[in-house]
Amino acid sequence: MADEVQALTKAFSGLGGLGVDEPTMVAALANWRRQPEKRSGFRKSFPGLFKEHGVIERCEDEYMLHLAAEFSRFKNLMVLWAMHPWERDARLAHHVLHQAHPAAIVVEVACTRSAEELLGARKAYMALFHHSLEEDVAYRAKDKPYCSLLVGLVSAYRYEGPKVSDDTAKAEAKALGAAVKSAAGGKLVENDEVVRILTTRSKPHLVQTFKYYKELHGKHIEEDLGSEEALREAVQCLATPERYFSQVMAAALREGADHHGKEALARVAVTRSDVDMDGIRAAYQEQFGAKLEDAVAGSAHGHFRDALVSLIVGK
Repeated sequence: MADEVQALTKAFSGLGGLGVDEPTMVAALANWRRQPEKRSGFRKSFPGLFKEHGVIERCEDEYMLHLAAEFSRFKNLMVLWAMHPWERDARLAHHVLHQAHPAAIVVEVACTRSAEELLGARKAYMALFHHSLEEDVAYRAKDKPYCSLLVGLVSAYRYEGPKVSDDTAKAEAKALGAAVKSAAGGKLVENDEVVRILTTRSKPHLVQTFKYYKELHGKHIEEDLGSEEALREAVQCLATPERYFSQVMAAALREGADHHGKEALARVAVTRSDVDMDGIRAAYQEQFGAKLEDAVAGSAHGHFRDALVSLIVGK
C-alpha cells in the first residue's frame, strides 16, 4: 500500500510544475475501489494538498489552484494545436496585450512567421477582437521604450526572395555599429535607424547584415545589445530562430521557471512542430549537450509529456 500511495502522491504533485501523471491516477480509481482506507492514507501522506481540519483532512485551496493549472496544461496544448494558425497567433498576441503575458511572444509571432502568416494573424486579430493588432500594440505599449519597434514588427510585410544587396547590407552593418556607439547609456531600441532596419529588411538581408557587423566589429550584434531585451529577441528571431526557440525551451525546463516560462513549452512545441523543430532539436543538442525530447520527458508528466514529445519527435 505504501508504494501505491507514494506513486499517487507523486502523480498529483506535478513535480516541476509540468503536468500531472494521469495514467497513475486512473489506475488508482480501479485498484482502490471499496478501499477507503487507501484514500485516507493518501490524504494523510500528502500534507501539501491536505491539512488536518477537525475530523477531516481538508483540501488546501492554494494547492488546488496549482493542480488545476497542471491538469489544464494538456488541455491547453491540444486547444492550441487544434486552432487555425492565424487564430492561434492572434490569441497569443492578445494575451500579451491584455493579460500581461511576456512581450517576447509578440516578437516571436512578428519575426518568425512568413509575411503571409503574419498578415493572416493580423486579419484574424481584427476579426476576433474588432481592433487591428497594430493599434492595440501602439496603445498598450505606448509607455514602453520598445513601442515603435513592436509596432513596426507586427506591421511588416517583408520581401521573402533570396536577393540581397551586399553594398546595402554592409552600409547598414556600419549604421548599426554607429547606433550602438551613440547609444551608450541610452536606449538603442529607440533609435529610428535601428528600428527601420529591423522592421523592414528581409530576413536574408538581415542575416547578411549581421554577418558584416561581426566582420566589422569583431563580435555578434547580440553581444552589443546589453540589456536591450526586445532588440535581442527580435535579432534572434529574425536571424537564428531555431537557436532562439531552443533557448526558450531550455528556460522553460529550468528549475524555478515561472508560470509564463513553463507555458512556452506548449507554445513552442505546437507552433514550431511543422516548421523547424528538427533544427530546434539540433540547436538544443549543440548548446546544452542533450536531446530536447529527453529533457522534456525527464521533466514533464503524463499526457502533457507524451503530447510534447510527440510534437517534438513526430512518429
